[in-house]
Amino acid sequence: MTDDAAGLGTVLDDQNHRLCELAAAPVLTLFHQVHSSPRGLTECEAADRLSRFGDNDPAPADEDSAWARLRTAVRSPFVALLAGLDLVFLLVRDIRGVGIVSLMIALAVLLRLWQQTRSERATRALEELVSATVTVRRRADDDDEPMEREVSPQDLVPGDIVLLGAGDVVTADVRLITSTDLVVDQSVLSGESLPVSKSARPGPSGAEAGLRDAVVDAPNLCLSGTAVVAGAATGVVIATGPRTYTGSLTRSAAAIRPESSFDRGVRAVGWTLIRFMLVMAPIVFVVNGLVSGVWAQAAMFAVAVAVGLTPEMLPVIVTTNLARGAARLVSEKVVVRRLNAIQDLGAMDVLCVDKTGTLTEDRIIYAHSIDVTGRPDEAVAEFAYLSVYFQDCAHSPLDAAILELLGGGQMEFIADAAFAKVDEVAFNHRRRRNTVVVTRQRDEHIMICKGDPDQVLARCSEIRIDNRVIAFDDELTAEAKEIVATYRRQGMRVLAVAVKELPARWEDYGESDEFGLVLVGFVGFVDPIRESAGATVTSLADHGVGVKILTGDSRVVAAQVANHVGLDSHATVLGADIDDAGDHELRALAGAADVFAELTPAHKARIVAALRQEGHAVGYLGDGVNDVAALRIADVGIAADTAADVAKQAADLILLDRDLAVVARGVVDGRRTLANTMKYVKITASSNFGNVLSVLAASVLLPFLPILPIQLMVQNLLYDTAQLALSWDRVDDDYLRVPQRWRSGGLIGFMLTFGPLSSLFDLATFGALWWAFGGANAPSLFQTGWFVEGLLTQLLIVLVLRTRELPWRRPGPAAIVVLALWCAASIGLVLPVTPLAAPLHLTSLPAGYVLWLAVVAVSYASCAQLVKHRYLRRHRAWL
Repeated sequence: MTDDAAGLGTVLDDQNHRLCELAAAPVLTLFHQVHSSPRGLTECEAADRLSRFGDNDPAPADEDSAWARLRTAVRSPFVALLAGLDLVFLLVRDIRGVGIVSLMIALAVLLRLWQQTRSERATRALEELVSATVTVRRRADDDDEPMEREVSPQDLVPGDIVLLGAGDVVTADVRLITSTDLVVDQSVLSGESLPVSKSARPGPSGAEAGLRDAVVDAPNLCLSGTAVVAGAATGVVIATGPRTYTGSLTRSAAAIRPESSFDRGVRAVGWTLIRFMLVMAPIVFVVNGLVSGVWAQAAMFAVAVAVGLTPEMLPVIVTTNLARGAARLVSEKVVVRRLNAIQDLGAMDVLCVDKTGTLTEDRIIYAHSIDVTGRPDEAVAEFAYLSVYFQDCAHSPLDAAILELLGGGQMEFIADAAFAKVDEVAFNHRRRRNTVVVTRQRDEHIMICKGDPDQVLARCSEIRIDNRVIAFDDELTAEAKEIVATYRRQGMRVLAVAVKELPARWEDYGESDEFGLVLVGFVGFVDPIRESAGATVTSLADHGVGVKILTGDSRVVAAQVANHVGLDSHATVLGADIDDAGDHELRALAGAADVFAELTPAHKARIVAALRQEGHAVGYLGDGVNDVAALRIADVGIAADTAADVAKQAADLILLDRDLAVVARGVVDGRRTLANTMKYVKITASSNFGNVLSVLAASVLLPFLPILPIQLMVQNLLYDTAQLALSWDRVDDDYLRVPQRWRSGGLIGFMLTFGPLSSLFDLATFGALWWAFGGANAPSLFQTGWFVEGLLTQLLIVLVLRTRELPWRRPGPAAIVVLALWCAASIGLVLPVTPLAAPLHLTSLPAGYVLWLAVVAVSYASCAQLVKHRYLRRHRAWL
């Protein structure tokens, strides 16, 4: 088991032991342990416990604080690199250098902090759309009578007596004391789409069941994050905040956020640039010092070269690209909580999803009704409707589906006009069936039993086929069970319907009357597959992203969904298989299978961790409490806006439209963001390397510096500022079709290929300046000439190297890119004749030099295109 998943399991086991003990404790013992009573706490006791235990909030206290966001914004290898250069400038007392580099750092940090703050505000706004209160029983003082009052969920404390009713969200772990037909939706914990019955009867100790199952399935525990579908109950709060089952998941998961694909890639690229700088700067220092003999000047120039080698605008460029990507995702109704997740989305090659609400519509609908032979039979649906129409116990989602399709109109009129209710034997979690007795004639009662097929079939002695009633023998029983099994294999929920005609009587009906029934057939229900699900899974596959289903639901239901969307369900892996698998075996299973069913939160976390260990960039889309650990461990965690609060806190992206197609479009946006960032990194690094080679050559060939440090920094500033426009650039279609990551491997090769090429034209310019334009006797003219030529060629080459295609072919550069490059070039051309020329030590250039610039520009662009063609034939990959 991985360290992350093992740590999660340990924390959960400790919490589960305690919850199991409280579930199994007698009521008097329970009240003693939580220091409460059926009369509730006093206001003084509640206030004291609130100060002692803290707010009822399962999220880590400082996870979304301003300081936490600032730490995240500052924590970047590129910011660290620039901070190191800032320190060097400080040591050599170059105040202008300190100011410029500090400005770059501040811009990058502030941009990132601004985007993160905007995302957090959007997340809080989503949470504030739903405000809720909790009904508690408290007393003003010890001697006062208990009163029911509404309090904020954050003010709940252990020992509070809470009253639950239909529609309530359970906001703390509650042990039930009393209950009436209570039905709870706990899909956020279990992954099971159907709600379950709860009651006040004692739960298991945990010895006879797995700890997690014992807690989640305990009949007398309602856990934080679940919701009451029907019925009513009273319970005592046994845990709040981080001490709840949900809180333990959140707390343990908060500590296991691993390094993402983006983080690993950025670190690798950063260290590549640092190593290159550490090699080249000393070489420049030694060569320049030996040639000039002025070692202080050589040291200053080596520092300037180090700055020149470093893409100092990189943190700003990265943040701008990410902010631009976030803006595009906002237009797709996605809230970005972690900026880096945008590029992790582009790197993703495996997306793990919980089927409910993602591939399916997360609602139960009536499919059809059939007789015992499997033929359509509307009479079965009519009996089912009468059962639901007259029952007093809470309606399940299956009941609601029957009413939605058949309710109103003729059926409701017939039910009202022709039938009257006599009695009911209510549904509960043990019986798993409901029986109503109706009358149509005064001397006859009709018993209609509807429920779990296993329970109903066991009480049938006859079946109805073609309006004939025949004995229900072993052969027919086997056929009926096979029909049920077949529909379950197709992912359908099935109810059996049986009837019994009885003489009218005055006595009440009970379970003893539910025998000798006549089976009339079955009613089937489905959670419909989203219309776009199959096409979206195919689209993701076309873009190199494989989809895997990770669900707490059954093998049958998971396989049925997988088959509908084109995934292979033949090798479905169950939670029990994962328990038996070692880390090596699990990595093989995780890579080979598309469907994983009957999973716990720890299972999901292990699968995601195993996929990452195999080198995959993993996305996880889930919205339940049981998804929190997997959301944290994944490279990019995605949740819907309807997700549990703790799931949204753990997620990097929040979908306002719960549609997988949004993720597919986000993948393309993530790759576009990375492409435009890598354009800057590779083009700038190669240009800077070319400048360093030119400086080295000039140090040997010239008796003066070819360019002053301040001129080099201004040149870089103009160039890098223009590069900000790349955030809006178009990207080659081929690049968008496959997962893309930050890769340092091709960076050095790119620099070694295109850097020397630019140096050749720099050397040609040195010769022209020296012999043709009088630069030999005018260092200022020489330095100005190279300042202008170097800037123009760097800007021009962006248009050539931004795409693997010919510069004028589609997709051509965005208009804003052309405009930014033109503006930077214009500024560079006019600077020597402006008032800024003197402080920058620039001078006006001969008119004929403009013709030389044109020749160099055309020749350099043509050669770069030829070299690019050869580079692509050798390396194939471009960015």
